[in-house]
Amino acid sequence: MKKKNTKVILSSRPDGEVTSECFSVIEEDLVDLGPGEVRIANESLSVDAAIRTMLRGEGFHMQMGIGDTVFAGGVGRIVESTVEGWDVGRAVRGPLGAQSFCKLSIEHLELLEESNLPLSVNLGILGGSTGVTAWIGIKKVARPKPGDLFVVSAAAGAVGSIAGQIAQKEGAKVIGIAGGKRKINHLLNDLNFEAAIDYKSEDVRARLAELAPNGVNGFFDNVGGDILDAVLENLALRSRVTICGAISQYNDMDNIHGPSAYLKLAERQSAMEGFAYFHYPELIGPAEEELRQWLHEGSIQLAEEVIDGIEKFPEALGFMFSGGNLGKLLVKVH
Repeated sequence: MKKKNTKVILSSRPDGEVTSECFSVIEEDLVDLGPGEVRIANESLSVDAAIRTMLRGEGFHMQMGIGDTVFAGGVGRIVESTVEGWDVGRAVRGPLGAQSFCKLSIEHLELLEESNLPLSVNLGILGGSTGVTAWIGIKKVARPKPGDLFVVSAAAGAVGSIAGQIAQKEGAKVIGIAGGKRKINHLLNDLNFEAAIDYKSEDVRARLAELAPNGVNGFFDNVGGDILDAVLENLALRSRVTICGAISQYNDMDNIHGPSAYLKLAERQSAMEGFAYFHYPELIGPAEEELRQWLHEGSIQLAEEVIDGIEKFPEALGFMFSGGNLGKLLVKVH
């Protein structure tokens, strides 16, 4: 019997929160390969906040059409090939999509070196949307200095937890903002952050004022909204605010809650700058090299939350936006 490809497609655009009703899970026959193409059995798929911004039909990121396979970066192994040197069994990384098998031209893929590490590290610590983003955001944009009080929001998430660890390596004292006791314990006991604020049970403004009476020197923001305002109100002189994301706003991009405390930037002679890792292609290689070194040294870590089954991809997206995941959220396919 011919193998089938199980895929998740966008069936309607979400209005507000992402729900499973916006997607359909279908099966298709595998299509023959063309010249220059390989077929990959997908192993792990990355569940990223940016996927939500691709479902609108307009915006900064690539957009998906109705009926399209839902975008997802992933890793897997070649099971069929028309290209010399791209042999069956080789591991690859690329835009594999929310499906069990992927047929792609090799120009969209990257061959991965074999190691004793799980393939999923190439989506997490070594992933462009995760570890590389954190490295560039801290090293190139935020640039914390030794002794700085440095705040990270969504600090127990994939990007935030790595960003906080890199800021520590730069000599900063890191205050993480996250939601729930499990995440706070992770920040304090596993990542050894200086302090952690539970936005679900604590007043963020009051806690920041208590922890940093003279203000904070830097902020790496993944959340936006009220959290961004709270930190802007607690800036030290000549501090830096780095905008990596705004997950609190992605479900209603037509009514974004912008910072109401932005005049604090003028009062405190401070700067705010946004970035995306793909704006710095020349830094991706150096970022991966240093991240790989830290990984082998055991001096950096990233928790993984794994959901089994390609049909659970819509559920995984909802889980991310509910703030449920600790570290990198993945869907395991094969």
